[in-house]
Amino acid sequence: MPASTVRKRSRSRIIGAVALAAGASLMLAACGSTKDTAGAGSGGTGKVGVILPLLTSPFWQSYNDYVPKMAKSEGVEVLKTVNSNSDPSQQITDIDNELTQGVKGLVVAPLDSAAIQAGLDQAERKGVPVVAVDVAPDKGKVAMVVRADNVAYGEKACDYLGQHVSSGKVVQIMGDLASVNGRDRSEAFRSCVKKKYPKLKVLEIPAKWESDTAAAMLDTLLNANPDIKGIYLQAGGVYLAPTLQTLKSKGMLKPAGQKGHIAIVSNDGIPQEYDAIRKGQIDATVSQPADAYAKYGLYYIKAAMAGKTFKPGPTDHGSVIVKLSSGILEDQLPAPLVTKANVDDPKLWGNTVK
Repeated sequence: MPASTVRKRSRSRIIGAVALAAGASLMLAACGSTKDTAGAGSGGTGKVGVILPLLTSPFWQSYNDYVPKMAKSEGVEVLKTVNSNSDPSQQITDIDNELTQGVKGLVVAPLDSAAIQAGLDQAERKGVPVVAVDVAPDKGKVAMVVRADNVAYGEKACDYLGQHVSSGKVVQIMGDLASVNGRDRSEAFRSCVKKKYPKLKVLEIPAKWESDTAAAMLDTLLNANPDIKGIYLQAGGVYLAPTLQTLKSKGMLKPAGQKGHIAIVSNDGIPQEYDAIRKGQIDATVSQPADAYAKYGLYYIKAAMAGKTFKPGPTDHGSVIVKLSSGILEDQLPAPLVTKANVDDPKLWGNTVK
């Protein structure tokens, strides 16, 4: 996922928000608060707030465009989407503002898996259910997490590079490790390479979903390691353009099949990645389902508002609901690997965006 994240500037505000939320929770416990099925009294109706992490990535722009379309098809009344602009503390404020407007449900794409607990606690105190999209919280109550298997993302990238690069150095440009997505993809890629492709040496760039950071650190790394054989981009929406620009500026952007080509696997499934695959600039991407994120985020919030609950197991839409170690349920949606062989498949959401 998910652009520049103003960590230092917002850290004190996040800590304050968490402390306030924790204090309020203790006060409620002392008063004998009841365990309520959040939002069940709304009968599945009422306004829903949808909070985005950022809008500087083509992936999240596409998700944002899908929200009103899917709201109509799912019969959900949504307010205008809110953009937290890559600021975790702003996201807590956005949740509070939506609750103040009297929403009966919230669909949130968390920026920080730990910091989001403060906002989730606010919603729980008001009896408003929350569905998390794309990123699972470390703690806090959500009715469902709508997400693809991010461990599989890292493993698919590892297998593709391992099968196309026999030996040498490969780079993974990582996401924000404050997000479970960044952690899952990074560790999965690292562990897979170590276990299955020991002739590869992994170099890492902690770019925190920041395009400028990715470009600067990749430039430095290539200066020291001009013999890079492969690159794994954990978020094509923010890393694709700076990676291609950096390689081009160094004369290292060779098309697939040409000597010196650097094998590149990305994540997201945005149209720009598909174009890059067709041009031979990159080799593959994992299609993260922006359309299904919007559809099932709204599907589950409507169900939660009606008091409906779910159990682990297969769904009727080709996915599997699993229980995370935190006890939270997660609907793991399909996320296929896209290569030159299937890049023109009309069923891929990235081929439906105009």
